[in-house]
Amino acid sequence: MSKLDDVTLTKLYYSIGEVAAIFDVNTSLIRFWEKEFAVIQPKKNKKGNRLFTVKDIEHFNKIYQLVKEQGYTLEGAKKAVKSSGKATSEGNPNEILIQKLEQIKAQLLALKK
Repeated sequence: MSKLDDVTLTKLYYSIGEVAAIFDVNTSLIRFWEKEFAVIQPKKNKKGNRLFTVKDIEHFNKIYQLVKEQGYTLEGAKKAVKSSGKATSEGNPNEILIQKLEQIKAQLLALKK
């Protein structure tokens, strides 16, 4: 069950205390995950306070589910988050490269004939 199921995110930015309260964890864990996972990049105000967007909180939710609920290690969670990010973008770079190389191979074989 997702921690975000019961919460409606209506604000533009959330403080570290608010994010910690949503997930019922210490603020130190939020800071630690921010350093460990590159997908989380909060804005900082002039005082240096972290301001998390809804997207950051969604990333926290994914990490929380992997680590706390599914029992992933941090390394496993990093790989899972990284691979899910690739799946949502234009595709896996290796797959794109393989497709391009296959096209080039087909063109070269056509030229050879």
